[in-house]
Amino acid sequence: MKATLRYRSSLAQARSFTALLAALLLVLLLGLCIGSTMISPLEVIAHLLGKESDNAFTIDTLRLPRLLLSVLVGAALGVSGLIMQAVIRNPLGSPDILGVTGGASLGAVFFITSLAGTISLKWLPLAAIIGAAAVSILIYLLAWRGGVTSIRLVLVGIGMAAAMGALTTMVIVFSDEHSTVQAYIWMVGSVYGANWVDVRAMLPWAVVILPLAMLFARTANVQELGDELATGLGVRVQLSRLILLAISVALAGSAVAYAGAIGFVGLIAPHIARRLVGRKFTRLIPATAIIGGIIVAAADTIARTAFLPHDLPAGVFVSGIGAPFFMYLLYRNRHQ
Repeated sequence: MKATLRYRSSLAQARSFTALLAALLLVLLLGLCIGSTMISPLEVIAHLLGKESDNAFTIDTLRLPRLLLSVLVGAALGVSGLIMQAVIRNPLGSPDILGVTGGASLGAVFFITSLAGTISLKWLPLAAIIGAAAVSILIYLLAWRGGVTSIRLVLVGIGMAAAMGALTTMVIVFSDEHSTVQAYIWMVGSVYGANWVDVRAMLPWAVVILPLAMLFARTANVQELGDELATGLGVRVQLSRLILLAISVALAGSAVAYAGAIGFVGLIAPHIARRLVGRKFTRLIPATAIIGGIIVAAADTIARTAFLPHDLPAGVFVSGIGAPFFMYLLYRNRHQ
């Protein structure tokens, strides 16, 4: 009986992964086909398989790198939120709500408004990652009191998110008009103008850090049982929590560095993944990565095509979904 149930569970999860991969491929194909220049799916597929096309520039240079960067950014944000929710044991946890992306935004906005004229923009991602890391360290230190508990991380993180938002606004207010427009677009979150250089720069973060998340997934599952029980099972809770938070920050910081402050992906994707594949982290991580990629790629395709000839930031559409979802989670967990 147990073997039959396990088989059915494995079969259902395999179907879920197959459906997610099919949905991702469909979103990518639609993103390559639609726009100011409409291209047939057969032409796109044939070109990707090596056939020459009159629309090669549109496919290879304008749309494909933008879509791939969207998928990488969505995967990084989704898994970052998944790890954060596990570490703080709170379904409302995500890098944007707890201040990590706020730190990245402050670093990037300060760079755009104060240093972009003297230092090359290629260093913008580094500024965002430094901002995310600095704020995360500050949150961890402020939450430390003989160890770090989940509730203190949540409270300090929410307060830090508000402080980062205020500081970022202040930096923008004191900047010139041109820098303000650049900073605002970046804060909303957009992959506009993405190219193969951006994809190659973002790819190592996903290739290196996502497997690290899989490596420490076992301790994340145990930590969800509570600190005392996890310690009793032999997990070094504080060290494991610090490593997981570092992985989460690296993923969120790198994503924000290349696409701006796209919010709510780290909140939405893990919840959808749990519904589809259960709570085991070795399954949750790839499922969340795929769902995060689908969300950002679909949002960017809609933002790029819904109001032609205008190209809106993808973050606008993600927030349009994420804000009501956040309110729903607050309502559902109001008695917990």
